[in-house]
Parts: sequence; structure tokens; C-alpha cells
Amino acid sequence: MLAAIQFPSWIHPEILPFFPQLPLRWYGLMYLVAFGITYLLFKYQVRKRGLSYSDDDISGFFLAGIVGLIIGARLLGTLLYDPTGIYWRKPWLIFWPFGDGGQFTGFMGMSFHGGLIGLVIGVMLYSKRLKLDFLTWADMLAVSVPLGYTFGRLGNFINGELWGKVSAVPWAMVFPGAKRFPASAAWVRDIAERAGVAIEGTLVNLPRHPSQLYEALFEGIFLWLVLWFLVRPRMPFKGFAVGAYIAGYGIVRFVLEYFREPDADLGYIIKLGDPAASIHLYSTPLDFSMGQLLCFLMTVGGLGFIAIRWRISKSQSSLLAAAEAERARIQSAKRKLKKR
Repeated sequence: MLAAIQFPSWIHPEILPFFPQLPLRWYGLMYLVAFGITYLLFKYQVRKRGLSYSDDDISGFFLAGIVGLIIGARLLGTLLYDPTGIYWRKPWLIFWPFGDGGQFTGFMGMSFHGGLIGLVIGVMLYSKRLKLDFLTWADMLAVSVPLGYTFGRLGNFINGELWGKVSAVPWAMVFPGAKRFPASAAWVRDIAERAGVAIEGTLVNLPRHPSQLYEALFEGIFLWLVLWFLVRPRMPFKGFAVGAYIAGYGIVRFVLEYFREPDADLGYIIKLGDPAASIHLYSTPLDFSMGQLLCFLMTVGGLGFIAIRWRISKSQSSLLAAAEAERARIQSAKRKLKKR
């Protein structure tokens, strides 16, 4: 039996591992790449549609979105997911990118759902200030974001964080920073044997699903392909792509959460299956994490938004048709009067 895949030892969070004190990390670079790709895809759509918006308008729109995203992601990531409560007691640390020893740490703890909320608020405020057609801009952004998001998850993988649940599948990976388990436990010995992991000592680092790569593939590339090539060319009304992205991401992420280990301090939020289920192993589809709860709300919200926009679009189409029919009736009446 082949041994479990080891996390590549040559991968380091720092771009220059021989100068770890420098604030140059792959995770931050992945964010810049994500923003850049999303920007280029958005700008392509503006040109393709022949929209008369300046580069300054587009840059300002993106800057507002990025600022909102970072603020929202950081607020939710620290205030909701941090178990120590330190950010509630010392809120100035939320945006303080240095550790206790003065070393640069960056913003460790970013929530996707918080980032999405912040992004929406940021671009809505910008659109309102410049009197932009918000839904048109939001649709173009929605079909561009997933491909950029792919690189954010690759950044998580490079950091060796947000790993998945323990597994013995052939592609499971041993992450250096993951929790070790007691070798005396029967289930630990069973998985170690099936995964080809040698038990040395009292604690064992078992292989896990590389859930960061699952998310990069499905929340990123797969969702982008669906939105870009299926949704974008045939949007029935404004706002459809926004709803499709929110609901699509919610569905994909909900499923992938079964492979991702929940936050240790939160565990499973809803336990309809096995109340004593371990967060480290998949045992039942009826125990749900905080991520799944938020994704369920996203899916409902996205589908609800599509339904509302469909009704509004249908109503507007009916009003336009009625107005056009009235205009044609008046013109017909005028022609009859002229003939007399």
C-alpha cells in the first residue's frame, strides 16, 4: 500500500523563506492575483458590451469593493469565529497585522461570508454615489469573481491551513500543522493502516482531505465556467447572475463543507444525526457546520433574489408592453383622423 501524500516540504508561506521577517507571503500575493484576474474579466465585459465607462469608474468600483471585502471578511472572521473573545475586548487588534512580538503576521482570520457582505455594501455605496446601474455592474462582477477566488484558496493551501477531515483516500494529505491523534485509539490505528502511515510515538498525524484544493476547483474554476459560459451569455434579466452566483456558491460550498473540518471551537452548529460525532471524521450528513448554515442562507437568499427580480422584470415587461400597445393605438387613431 502506498503511503499517504505528505504536504510538500518545499512549500512555505513566505515568498522568500530565507527572509521570513519580510512581509512577503504567497497568501497576500494570491489575493492580488485574484483581484487582478477579476478586474480584467470585468473590464473585458465592459468593452464587449460597448459600455461607456472610464477606467477611473471601474477602478473606483473595484477599490470600493476590495475595501468593503477586507473590512467585512476581517470583522466576521474575528468577531464570529475567534473563540478567545480577544477581538471583542480589544477591537483595535482586528486590523492590527502584527503579533505580540512585533512580527508581521498579516490578517489571519478572514471570513468569505463576511467578505461577501462587505463587498456588496462597498460596491452599492459606490454605485449610488456615482449613479451607476448597480445590477448591471453587479452581474458583470458576479460572473468574474469565482476565477479570482480560485487563487485565494490556493493561498490557503500554501499556508497549510483550513485542511479537511481525516481520510484514507489515495489523495489524502498529511498537513504538518494539523492536530495529532492518540495512537491508542482504534479508529486512528485503522485509518493509519489503510493510509499507509507508520505509527511512531503516542500521537499520529493522519492524512486529510485537501479541502482547499477542492474549493479552488469547484467554488472557483467549476463555478466560474458555469457562470461565464452558461449564465453570462443568456441572462434573462438584470440581477440574474448575482442570484446565480450567490445560490451556486452556497450549494457548492455546502457540499464541500462535508469534507472540510469545522472550526474546533464551534464544531457542528446543528446536530440532527450523531450528537457525539467527531469534527475530524465524516460520519453523517445530518450534522451541519457554521459554514453550511451560512451557505444554506446564501442559497435561499440567492434563489429568493432571482425570484424577486424575475417578478419585477416580468412586471416591467408587462408595463412596457402595455405602454407600447397604447402608443400604437394612439398613432393608429391619429392616422385615421388624418384620412378623414
